Amino acid sequence: MWQTLGVTRLVLASTSPARLSLLRAGGIEPLAIAPDVDEELVAEEAKTAGKIHSVTDLVLLLARAKAEAVSNNENTLGSIVIGCDSVLEFDGEALGKPHEPQVAIDRWKRLRGKSGILHSGHWMIDNRDGLGEGRSIGQTSSSIVHFSDISDFEIEAYVATGEPLKVAGAFTIDGLGGAFIDRIEGDTHTVIGLSLTTLRKLTIELGVEYTSYWNR
Repeated sequence: MWQTLGVTRLVLASTSPARLSLLRAGGIEPLAIAPDVDEELVAEEAKTAGKIHSVTDLVLLLARAKAEAVSNNENTLGSIVIGCDSVLEFDGEALGKPHEPQVAIDRWKRLRGKSGILHSGHWMIDNRDGLGEGRSIGQTSSSIVHFSDISDFEIEAYVATGEPLKVAGAFTIDGLGGAFIDRIEGDTHTVIGLSLTTLRKLTIELGVEYTSYWNR
């Protein structure tokens, strides 16, 4: 266990095990709070209002909704709040979580042997002075994912594990799905769902020292 170096607490507006593990590996033990956000409703309302023109607009909007949903929680007072959202862009289409096995199977049959762009939106709120009253900023990070040309058997076996059902694009690189990714162009952490490089840049923009998060 490291000696505690940090003085700034980071709140993660997510219950994603992958994002939590990534932060912990980076020396940060955040306070994780589940955001009460209906992603499909938020996205639909934004599209109707003409606020979404691209996949990057979508992930940033959802990341912001998550951060704002958590920022009024009294447990976040004195902290920096970060909300994140990820979507795979493939053939001009935004692919989120498949939820159903057949959807995941069909998706992988489209993806295999091809590539897509994984976009992760990050929205940060400075809650050090008051609940939801601080400065907020955001940024999207994108990486190209090259998928392996896997067999029908491998697809069905992978989907049967349940892993791809609840993740953007129906794949992971930090779990079982890592064996089915040929390579990544860009920030690998972006594909996991939270870019540490982007987190650092946004943190500095808010006038906070990134290393002050280190508390593990």
